[in-house]
Amino acid sequence: MRKLNVQRLVVKVGTSSLILANGKLNLRAIARLAYVLTDLCNRGLEVILVSSGAIGAGRGVLDLGERPTTIPDQQALAAIGQSRLIGIYTREFAEYQQVCAQVLMTRDVISFPVSHQNVVNTLNAMLRRHVIPIVNENDTVSVDELDHKTSFSDNDELSAIVAELVQADLLIVLSDIDGLFTANPKKDPQAYLISTVAVIDATISGYAGGRGSSFGTGGMVTKLRAAQRILRNQQQMILANGADPEIIFDILDGQEVGTLFKNEKGAN
Repeated sequence: MRKLNVQRLVVKVGTSSLILANGKLNLRAIARLAYVLTDLCNRGLEVILVSSGAIGAGRGVLDLGERPTTIPDQQALAAIGQSRLIGIYTREFAEYQQVCAQVLMTRDVISFPVSHQNVVNTLNAMLRRHVIPIVNENDTVSVDELDHKTSFSDNDELSAIVAELVQADLLIVLSDIDGLFTANPKKDPQAYLISTVAVIDATISGYAGGRGSSFGTGGMVTKLRAAQRILRNQQQMILANGADPEIIFDILDGQEVGTLFKNEKGAN
């Protein structure tokens, strides 16, 4: 059994957990996620949700088979999809009388001291009022040009940054894989799950594969990058399969599911 001692929790859910193979929203997964996170709030935990899925949801709304390649088209889809996504989240949380709030962030907001403190103050104010902030990157306006970098590399990185901002006790990253394996378990029957990682070294980095699903932008590389940030800040992160959001209950009960990234000795 793991002893996590969690009071303040950040949960990151990836596009693969929110979008079905046909491009439509996974309404059942969203409903179950709202149920789980509300229950945690009822138990006195402070919860932040970092949710991907805006562009994927936008593709579903417009019934696009392929992800557009141009930045303006992707940003337009993000605007369409984010509106749809936050509407569904609001409705599902309302079923349990749980208040949620949308928070859209760009990197420059946390790069400047005043803006950085404003973000921290806002998130803390919502947590004190038992509101669940739903955080996503503001893809509609984010750019990565010259000295005006406003985009995060991905929402895995964003979730680690949010965990750092609010000094969370635990970051749970829900994806379409059970954790970190020694190889791709879908291709290599000899691959095995790594239960605990204390340092992201060359061996651990070598286990990372390519990008994730066609609807998302991440993969194991981005998750290890997020874990690296978590370890540097002496925090802890668990990577687990988000097919059933109730796995969060198992994690907080101390069951050894997924991969725990934790470095108590400060070696990272």
